[in-house]
Amino acid sequence: MHISEGVLSAPVLISGGVFAGIGTAIGLRKINLDDMMPAALLSSAFFVASLVHVPIGPGSVHLVLSGLLGLVLGWASFPAILIGLFLQAVFFQFGGLTILGVNTVTMAAPAVFCHYLFRRWLEQPNTRPAAAFAAGFLAILLSSLLTAAALSFSDEGFTAAAKALIAANVPVMVIEGCITMFTVGFIAKVQPEILQVNAAL
Repeated sequence: MHISEGVLSAPVLISGGVFAGIGTAIGLRKINLDDMMPAALLSSAFFVASLVHVPIGPGSVHLVLSGLLGLVLGWASFPAILIGLFLQAVFFQFGGLTILGVNTVTMAAPAVFCHYLFRRWLEQPNTRPAAAFAAGFLAILLSSLLTAAALSFSDEGFTAAAKALIAANVPVMVIEGCITMFTVGFIAKVQPEILQVNAAL
């Protein structure tokens, strides 16, 4: 979920930029040639899915697919999401360049967390649907909380808008969970090796 430019305080912007840089550096170091195609495809899917925005105060809600990115890409979610956000900022003025770091962290950090929390459960057919749904749901929940925290730390006047942003994302959490569950099920049928645990990620 994007935060608009001119909203956050300088310390929050700087912190977001630092963490985004660290996450992206780790992601680029861990990604290998075999991961390039899934990373490109999922970055494109993120770019397209998150183009449809519903404005909520100083932020907006939309599909993110970060749970799916996290399950498949791990740390590579950082550069994949960063590229998508950069292109959206340049071509469509969504978010912005100064806020790029914070927006990247709020979406990519939960994706990486869900990767380590749920990835191993994907190899078992019995636990795969629940794990995929939980990853999609939790990634959006955590992104909403991080976005709300960024707004609240910048200005206490944004607290009400931050709470509204979390509430508005509840339907998105359910939708993302369902999309992630069905997509992972499809991947398991056509290319199951993608879901095998990769220690490098």
